[in-house]
Amino acid sequence: MAQAVDLEKLYGLIGYRFKNEKLVKTALTHSSYASEHKLGYERNNERLEFIGDAYVDAVVGAKLFEIMGSAHEGVLSRCRADVVCEDSLAGTASEMGLGEFLYLGKGEEASGGRNKASILADAFEALVGAIILDGGYEAGRRIILSLLGDRIVLGAQGKLNKDFKTRLQEKLQEADHNVRIEYCMVAESGPDHNKTFTIEVEINGKTAGRGTGQSKAKAEQAAAEDALSKGV
Repeated sequence: MAQAVDLEKLYGLIGYRFKNEKLVKTALTHSSYASEHKLGYERNNERLEFIGDAYVDAVVGAKLFEIMGSAHEGVLSRCRADVVCEDSLAGTASEMGLGEFLYLGKGEEASGGRNKASILADAFEALVGAIILDGGYEAGRRIILSLLGDRIVLGAQGKLNKDFKTRLQEKLQEADHNVRIEYCMVAESGPDHNKTFTIEVEINGKTAGRGTGQSKAKAEQAAAEDALSKGV
């Protein structure tokens, strides 16, 4: 398990000090590690994730209800889904460096498990679950709002988790509602089961970005990202 200095660093990152060290270590233990070291099921973080998942939903929902005073239920639900989705939680976990504290089996370690969105998002929820059990619901609420605060605001504004194509379109249409954006295939290679596509995005007939991907959709996203990176 982790050295004390590692946990001290984690405590500083999350703004919370555990009274029960066993809880935080369990929150950081992926099932692959528990299985490899023949630990019982209760020693991996899946049960804590179950608690954290529900409470993150509740706290984020309550905060959105508070700051979006006239929003309909459907809008609130969509905004909450944006904030608590795997990509959003994994992004938060990645930003705080949670991956370096995880206990992973050798296979997960070798396959880049410390950076996998699913593992990071689950660990974030498990950590919240552990905080609730260790310090109570108010402590959990405080940590959730601290770590997810910026994403909650962006979610309320409808600006969270927008893909590159959407961001490019919105940016260009702010300046010109009649702008013409087209994605054009320029190359396709590889066998049918493993193709690579290259696509260029054209703005009013002029090439603005190029991207490649294992699908046309991914190549289009890469092209839009390239255009945005160039300050289009």
